[in-house]
Amino acid sequence: MDRWTEIELFVQVAELGSLTRAAASLGLSNAAASRHLAALEERLAARLVQRNTRRLFLTEVGDSYYRRCKPLLAELREAESAVHEAVLKPTGLLRVTASLSFSMIVIAPLLPAFIERYPGLRVEVVVSNRYTDLLDSGIDVAIRNREFEDDSAITVRRLAETKRVLAASPQYLQRHGTPRTPDELGAHRLLIYNLANQPHQLRFTRNGAVTTLTVQGLLEANDGQVLRAAALRHLGILLQPLYIIHDDIVGGRLVPVLQDWELSRLVMNIAYPTRRHLPAKVRCFVDFLVEQFADREFERRWTA
Repeated sequence: MDRWTEIELFVQVAELGSLTRAAASLGLSNAAASRHLAALEERLAARLVQRNTRRLFLTEVGDSYYRRCKPLLAELREAESAVHEAVLKPTGLLRVTASLSFSMIVIAPLLPAFIERYPGLRVEVVVSNRYTDLLDSGIDVAIRNREFEDDSAITVRRLAETKRVLAASPQYLQRHGTPRTPDELGAHRLLIYNLANQPHQLRFTRNGAVTTLTVQGLLEANDGQVLRAAALRHLGILLQPLYIIHDDIVGGRLVPVLQDWELSRLVMNIAYPTRRHLPAKVRCFVDFLVEQFADREFERRWTA
């Protein structure tokens, strides 16, 4: 750091012809500037600047040193500017992975605004309902339900909480009846997401009471969109996070059942490789998602 200051000061002295003006341009006191210049000359074992009562001027070796230092300083400033530009305007490829439902419902609608804000970035969305190893697969950001990672090389940041809801089409409920208690689910056609934690065990709570029910599905799938499509076609009762079927419920295409019983909620999180200096593209995407989730009040909608 001292060498950088010494060289910057020397170049300013050479160009301004004054130690006082050079010190002022760098925000240094005259005493500090004198010490830096003396330290530089001592380190180089050469007199770089001559002084008389009226002005400063470079020695022959000082002039030669100045001509070499000036372009080097310019290159260093350009390098710093390039880094700052990359931080403010990230470039390159951002690889994001999430489930099909999250990709369709959240990421895809937000991408136009994100790309407009950061036009230097290209985005690749890797759709996967299973957890991908971020480090091995070159993924920059993952959306996950796990609230922590065993690997300290992965950082997890909370996005939002969402309820899990049982719902069916009005036509299905008209034809098969509406269950009033968890036990009555055994007489219904169930649509089960088989990648859930313990997909055949449903744990209900109400007023402090807990009921655990073992279920089997008429249809099981590893993707929520398959189950949603089946429910919209009156095949049975599905269990999905509210963010996936929120618009269907608001639009009356699906009707929640057993609303007075609470199922365990899910927390949507952002996971990304832990680094001392987070790449600008990752930081920008993470901050953008957090901002959008707050502005659009996703958690309030998904827990209502």
